[in-house]
Amino acid sequence: MSLARNVDLLRRLSKADGLRFAELGRSAGSSSPLEEVTSFGSNPGNLRMFKFVPAQLQKPRALVVVLHGCGQTAATYDLGAGWSTLARHYGFALLMPEQQRANNSNTCFNWFNPEDTARDSGEACSIREMIAHMAEAHRVDPRRIFVTGLSAGGGMTSVMLATYPDVFAAGAIIAGLPYGIASNLREALDGMFHSPARPARELGDLVRNASDHRGPWPKVSVWHGSADRTVNPGNADEIVKQWLDLHDLPEMPMAETDVDGYPRQAWWNKDGETLVESYSIADMAHGTPLGVADNDQRYGMEGAFLIEAGISSSYHIAKFFGLTGWIPDAKTSAPRPAVAAKPVLSPAPHLARSIRAAVAEEAIAPKRDKARGLDLGQIITRALTAAGLMK
Repeated sequence: MSLARNVDLLRRLSKADGLRFAELGRSAGSSSPLEEVTSFGSNPGNLRMFKFVPAQLQKPRALVVVLHGCGQTAATYDLGAGWSTLARHYGFALLMPEQQRANNSNTCFNWFNPEDTARDSGEACSIREMIAHMAEAHRVDPRRIFVTGLSAGGGMTSVMLATYPDVFAAGAIIAGLPYGIASNLREALDGMFHSPARPARELGDLVRNASDHRGPWPKVSVWHGSADRTVNPGNADEIVKQWLDLHDLPEMPMAETDVDGYPRQAWWNKDGETLVESYSIADMAHGTPLGVADNDQRYGMEGAFLIEAGISSSYHIAKFFGLTGWIPDAKTSAPRPAVAAKPVLSPAPHLARSIRAAVAEEAIAPKRDKARGLDLGQIITRALTAAGLMK
């Protein structure tokens, strides 16, 4: 789905009956498998808690925390990204925190507010309390807790991984931003639109200073569309740099593979375990990429910021978390042939370009915007609204 279609969809939604996209989630929630939990802790961030626990659970039990984007609810993002379907199929518990309008008029998680992005404070603390509740109520293995999110939810995923690295085994950030790059409106805008490059050590120190934890660090999967004009795709590079520094890994990727037609870069430790991976979804605008998974199943459905791209990010993220190897009654489809990895031995011109370089070389000219009928003022307004920076 192009940026123009996303903008048009949101415009038509607002004209239909005066409802915002987030409020449509209330009706979607009536048929949602998610169940609200109203008592889980002190809740200093004033968030709502939703969960889904399938009848059959893996052993040891696993939990995935999923953080929606701006203008969405837990129910609408689950419907679009397909996480409860994955949870039922593969037997893991699901926690979906939800933002409230009292905190942010656009239902964005406050990923750049210092009060909400520090350990044991605000929204970050509320999410941690929800995790503790789930772990106790459903006997979740503390070594199998994961987190993922889109956009502002991706920014909050960075927050949770940085402030509670002792809690999470891995995380996945979709169209998000690195931790600690913004603490006010000006810095947030700069990060969103320009994604200024920072030294890897500086980025790593932002995470190291967020807690007393000194390792081991969570594994991280990074996803971003190259045509994203809401959150600059260069942020994907900065997130990767942040976590490569924490894992003490080289900037040059150790392998490059093609997954469902898109480049994936990977870095692993001495034991061969992948610690950082990055997907660049060519020509995709701001949103979560959807598609048919390796098992020929589709998870989720297309909508605003939920984009058909021919690759199921939710499935591949669950696979990265190590959750797709267990299926009730062992009913699995025949495995597809694996795509051989290309070892990276030394820097060379033919290596995959960074997202930042690819976007720079695309040089999207203003006349192209005009040809598509885009209003740059509307694009900027939408970007600010999507990030929770404009009411």
